[in-house]
Amino acid sequence: MSRIKSFLWLALLGGLTVVLPITILFLLVRWFYGFFSDLVEPITAMLVAQTQWPQGIADMAVFFLMLGLFCLIGLLVMTSVGAWLHSQVERVLKRVAPGYKTISDVVAQFFGGGASSSLLSGEVALARIYGEASPVTVTVIVTARHPNGDFTVFMPTAPIPTSGVVYHLPASCITLLPAVTVEAAMKTIIACGAGSPELFDKA
Repeated sequence: MSRIKSFLWLALLGGLTVVLPITILFLLVRWFYGFFSDLVEPITAMLVAQTQWPQGIADMAVFFLMLGLFCLIGLLVMTSVGAWLHSQVERVLKRVAPGYKTISDVVAQFFGGGASSSLLSGEVALARIYGEASPVTVTVIVTARHPNGDFTVFMPTAPIPTSGVVYHLPASCITLLPAVTVEAAMKTIIACGAGSPELFDKA
């Protein structure tokens, strides 16, 4: 009887492992589609009225048009004129919208606002946040190095790596992992530690 229960439990876990990611992905896509549809509803309503397209087709058309617009803006800011215009717009927004700078900095950190400012360009390390004599280590991203040799690190929290804690630690409490990419470290954090042996193997 115990073997049957064990077999059924493993079968249930196996089924959940397959179904849950698909379900979560479906819910995320559904949520994003609803959010996007509400956001562009005025534009799609006008498009439907002009072309008699179904609502779903109009939503997709507007979605791809917006992607194209984002690409054009990205290409524009890569030019000297576009970069100048962007700096002028940012200067105005930082004056009239106090929260804009914070939002801009967060987006730059996680999506690559520049080679030196993006969190994704940091170095992965293991940090002894309780002192070098402590056996406890945590996965961190080095965000700054100080002239005296100290480090500033960001410790993401699982399973949401966009939140975390900032520590300022001496070099003796930091073990750099140059062979580990930030993306690989983030995967272990999202997975609540699964895959961490690879990080320690490279320490």
